[in-house]
Amino acid sequence: MTAEYKVQGDIAIISLSNPPVNGLGHSTRVGITQGLDKANADPAVKAIVLTGDGKAFSGGADIREFGTPKATQEPNLNSVIRALEYSAKPVVAAVHSVAMGGGLELALGCHYRVAAPGAKIALPEVKLGILPGAGGTQRLPRVLGVETALNMIVSGDAVNSEVLASLPGQKLFDQLSATPESLIDEAIALARKVAAEGAPLPLVRNLPCSHPQGDAYFQFARNMVKGMAKNFPAPAKCVDAVEAATKRKFDDGMAFERDIFMNLMLTPESRALRHVFQAERAAAKIPDVGDDVKPRAVNKVAIIGAGTMGGGIAMNFLNAGIPVVMLEMKQDALDRGVGILRKNYEAQVKRGKLKADKLEQRMALLSTTLSYDDLKDVDMVIEAVFEDLGVKEAVFTKLDAVMKPGAVLASNTSTLDVNKIANFTQRPQDVVGLHFFSPANVMKLLEVVRGAKTAKDVMATVMAVAKKIKKTAVVSGVCDGFIGNRMIEEYSRQAGFLVDEGATPQQVDRAIEKFGFAMGPFRMGDLAGNDIGWAIRKRRYVERPDMKYSKAADLLCEMGRYGQKTGAGWYDYQPGKRDALPSPVVDKLIDEHRKALGITPRKISDQEIVERLVFALVNEGARILEEGIASKASDIDMVYLTGYGFPLWRGGPMLYADTVGLFNVVQSMKRFARNPHDDAKFWQPAPLLRKLADEGKTFN
Repeated sequence: MTAEYKVQGDIAIISLSNPPVNGLGHSTRVGITQGLDKANADPAVKAIVLTGDGKAFSGGADIREFGTPKATQEPNLNSVIRALEYSAKPVVAAVHSVAMGGGLELALGCHYRVAAPGAKIALPEVKLGILPGAGGTQRLPRVLGVETALNMIVSGDAVNSEVLASLPGQKLFDQLSATPESLIDEAIALARKVAAEGAPLPLVRNLPCSHPQGDAYFQFARNMVKGMAKNFPAPAKCVDAVEAATKRKFDDGMAFERDIFMNLMLTPESRALRHVFQAERAAAKIPDVGDDVKPRAVNKVAIIGAGTMGGGIAMNFLNAGIPVVMLEMKQDALDRGVGILRKNYEAQVKRGKLKADKLEQRMALLSTTLSYDDLKDVDMVIEAVFEDLGVKEAVFTKLDAVMKPGAVLASNTSTLDVNKIANFTQRPQDVVGLHFFSPANVMKLLEVVRGAKTAKDVMATVMAVAKKIKKTAVVSGVCDGFIGNRMIEEYSRQAGFLVDEGATPQQVDRAIEKFGFAMGPFRMGDLAGNDIGWAIRKRRYVERPDMKYSKAADLLCEMGRYGQKTGAGWYDYQPGKRDALPSPVVDKLIDEHRKALGITPRKISDQEIVERLVFALVNEGARILEEGIASKASDIDMVYLTGYGFPLWRGGPMLYADTVGLFNVVQSMKRFARNPHDDAKFWQPAPLLRKLADEGKTFN
C-alpha cells in the first residue's frame, strides 16, 4: 500500500507514500479510501489530516500507469475525491512542496486546506494536451475566482502557495502555516478545532461560481487562447470547461469536463505531448548505468576556445553557479570572446531577463588563461575548437598531459569520431562527446556521445551535469553525425532533389514550415552557412562516391553565396536584416542546372515535399535504432524536438511515423524509390522499419 495510516491522539493522519512525488496510482488511491473508512469507523478519531510524505503533497497522476487499465481502475480519482467529500468526519489537507494536477484536485475535495509557504500549486494538464479530469476546472474557479483559475488552467504554470493565499476573497487555503516544519501541527490543530465546533462540513462543490462580464469575458479569453495556442486544442477546451462551471450545475459541469477530457486524450496533439513528457524522462536513463553508478564531482569546468560556441557553452555553467576557466591561444581572441559573452549578459539585463547584480556575479565566476597548465585543478574540460581531427588531436594530447586523474575530457565535436579523439589520450575511459547546439546558451539539446571506452561513471557525471545546466541530454553512439546531423543530411539531400525536379526553395521551405518546422531546409542552410554543408559533401564525395547529391548547392557555394553571413545564399538578404527574399540569381542557377541534367521541371505538391523530407528522417532514424546508435525511438524524437525545430504537437519524426502508420510510410517510400531523379537505394526501407510495418507494430 502506498498510503500510510496512523492515529495521533484523536486525529487520523493519512500520508501518501509513493515516491518520488506521491503519484496517485491505484495502490495510493486504495490506501486513501481504506484510511478514510478506518478513520470514520473509529469512534476515537474526531478528524482526519491528509498529507504526503517526502518532497511532495502529490504531483498528480502516476505516469507509470499512463495508458494502462490501472489508470482508471476503481477507485479512480473522482471516486476518491467523492469519498473525501462524503466523509462524516472533517478532512484537512496539509499541502506542502508540490500539489499539482490530481494532487491539487485531491486537496480541493477535502473540507479544509492548510498550505506550507513555498508550495508549488498547479493544474499542468494542458501541457499534456488535456485538461484536469477530476474536477479541477469546476472546483478551482469556485475557490480562486474565474480569472485566476482560468489563467492557471490554460497556462499550466505553478504558483506559490503564499501568492494564492494573499489573494482577496480566495477560499483555496483556510490558512498558511508559519513554516513548512509546522504544517502538520497546524493542520492537526485546525482539524481538532473544526471537529469540536461540529459545524456542517464545507464542500467546494457548493460554492457559487460566476463572472460579472459573463459571455464577453469568455469570448475575450477564447480570442487570447486562439492566438497563443493555434496548434493545440486543449487550451480552448479549458475555456469551455471553466465557462461551464459558471453556467451549469456542478454535476453537469463535471460531466462536461469529463467528456472533454476523454475526447482530448484521443487527439494526436495530446498523444504527442504525453509522448514528449515521458520521452524527456526516459532520455535521462541509460540502460546499463543504474542509480548505483555514482557521478564524479564537477565543481569547476574549463572551456577550450573563446569563440561563439565556447562562449555559449561557458554561459551554461556560469548560469548554474559553476566556475569556468576559459583558454585561448591568443590574448586578443580571449578578450574578444569575453567581450561577446558580457554583451550577451548585458542584452539579457536590457530585456529584463537578468538583474544587473546577477550579471556581475556570473562574470566573477569566469577566469581566463593562455596556458594549459592553469587547467590542472578543473573537474571537467570541454573543447570547442575548429572541427578538424588534427586540431582535436593537438588539444587532447595537451589535455592528457596536464589534467588531473579522474577529470572528464569532453569534445564538442558535431561529426567527428569520438573513439579516435579518445585514443589521442592515455585515458580513453574519461573521454566523452558533448555536442552542444548553437546558440549553446539557448538551445536545450545536448547530444552526449558515448565512446567505446567511456566509463559508466563518466556517463552518469555528464547526465547529472546536463540536468544542472538545464539541458535535455540524449545519449548517442559513435557514428558520423551522431543522431541529429546524420539524419538531417538525408533530409537536406531530399530538399536538393526536390529543387532539381521542379520545386523552388521557397516552396520547399513554405511546405515544411506549414507542417510545423521552425525553419525550412534552405532558410536553415542560409542561417548555418551553406559552406558548412559544402565541406561535408566534399568529404562525402571522397568517402562515399556512390552517394547521390544534387549539385545545385555546390554551384551556389562556388558563387560565394554562403547565406546570411555573406548577404546571399538560397535567398537574398538586405544589410542588417534577416528577411529571406527570393533571388532571381538563384532561380537562374536552378534553371540552368536542370537543363544541364536534362530535367523538365514538374509540379510537386506540398504533401510530397513533407513526406519526402520527414520520411527521410524516419528511415535514417530506423537505421540508427538498428545499429544501436540510439537506444530508443523516443530519444530520436527528443533530438529533433529540442535541437532541430520539429513541431512539438507532432511529437517527433518517429512518433509522427507511428501516427501516420508504418505500413503507409513504407508504401510512400516504395513510390519515392521509383522516382528516377531520387536515390532509390536510400528509399529501401530500413529492415527494422519494414519488420515493424509487416507486424503492424510501431517504433514507440
